[in-house]
Amino acid sequence: MKFPQKHIAILGSTGSIGTQALDVVAAHPESFTVEILTAQNNAELLIEQAAAFRPNVVVIANESLYDKVFDALDPLGIQVYAGAKAIADVVQMDSIDTVLTSMVGYSGLIPTVKAIEAGKQIALANKETLVVAGELVTALAREKGVNIYPVDSEHSAIFQCLVGEFHNPIEKILLTASGGPFRGKTRDELLHVTKAQALKHPNWSMGAKITIDSASLMNKGLEVIEAKWLFGLEASQIEVVVHPQSIIHSMVQFEDGSIKAQMGLPDMRLPIQFALTYPHRLKADFPRFNFAQYPSLTFEQPDLKTFRNLQFAFDALERGGNMACIVNAANEVAVAAFLQDKVGFLQMSDLIETCMNTVAFIQQPTLDDYIETDTETRRVAESLMSKFENLKI
Repeated sequence: MKFPQKHIAILGSTGSIGTQALDVVAAHPESFTVEILTAQNNAELLIEQAAAFRPNVVVIANESLYDKVFDALDPLGIQVYAGAKAIADVVQMDSIDTVLTSMVGYSGLIPTVKAIEAGKQIALANKETLVVAGELVTALAREKGVNIYPVDSEHSAIFQCLVGEFHNPIEKILLTASGGPFRGKTRDELLHVTKAQALKHPNWSMGAKITIDSASLMNKGLEVIEAKWLFGLEASQIEVVVHPQSIIHSMVQFEDGSIKAQMGLPDMRLPIQFALTYPHRLKADFPRFNFAQYPSLTFEQPDLKTFRNLQFAFDALERGGNMACIVNAANEVAVAAFLQDKVGFLQMSDLIETCMNTVAFIQQPTLDDYIETDTETRRVAESLMSKFENLKI
């Protein structure tokens, strides 16, 4: 069966997911047309990508870089815009049918909402969209008849396990986690870890923010919240299992006790391609898994007392309202501070916990409430920064 060509927008094309998505596009030029590329700051790579894939439109979010991008791409007949609002505007263009949202953090929320409002199908690599406003976003998608296809390897695995099983109730899902570079470490051992150590993920090559989140298990916490909204689950139906080899990407347990797992080598191109081509599977030259090279696959429980961020995520899920929005905003500030050597590794959790206990809780937030919560949480987190800097060990 011939795969129908898709016209796609890639938001965050210069990041880890965006560049790998373009690898998928390059491998299947007959199946994809790139209509829009966007980036935050990496003007050089954005220009290079645009020259190679010839989209109709590019957007550089950092407005100070507009002239540089315009001068390079205008001779190629490519329209150039700048700013966050431009990203939210271009995703509504009639020429696109699918939007891959791979922007980092909270910045992906408004463009995703605007794309859904315009009826575009979503390939979601920006988990924060559902973490911050999952109830609102999923309700809007249902209203507009828009499908949200997960790109995160764990959620893609769950989705793949559910193909052909949508009529069968889920008993629980098991999200696997590698455990990151500090698996098995005690709190005392984590007191003096550096950002260089935290950025050395054992299995995956990712951007700095998500790599730090993986080291603190916050990434897994965000995935727990995302899974609730993607698959309509309660917190009690979501279990995290540490699986250091990262071969089983996640599992689904059904009401009869049967468990289905999706397996493969750690390679984000596979879930990206599946999200862009579902329900088709296009031939790919990704490396194949060899069981003989992995004689042992191991599993263990996460240490929620040492890696408190994962517990915070479950707490936010139970509380509901805007609590997950508070957790996400506080974490983004904390990670940025850690990457700038302003706070220690464990202090990131302290900062998040303080914000959870400080910022006003709203049980039934609107989109404006989410935006205000994000702003207020960042203000509170920044105001706490001097206190945490002074205590930094």
